[in-house]
Amino acid sequence: MKISDFQTKDVINIVDGKKLGQVTDLELDLRQGRIDAIVVPSYSKFFGLFGGGTDVVIPWRNIVKIGADVVLVRVDDTKMLRSEEEEAQAR
Repeated sequence: MKISDFQTKDVINIVDGKKLGQVTDLELDLRQGRIDAIVVPSYSKFFGLFGGGTDVVIPWRNIVKIGADVVLVRVDDTKMLRSEEEEAQAR
């Protein structure tokens, strides 16, 4: 699967059925050669032009299923949705 394949899929939270958006980026662990998380823009962005730094990072372990049109994720707690700024501060 290519990264561009991810970018055309909607990300849906199976806990509440909400559409979170589409994958815009991936976080990679280059040492172990795996994907750590997917990145989805928050609703405050308007076509990527406004509201910078508010991307939602969803850990790979929270992906339930990758289908033809959607990526199903399980996000039980909103605290699991980390913003890009919080992620940078944690590093």
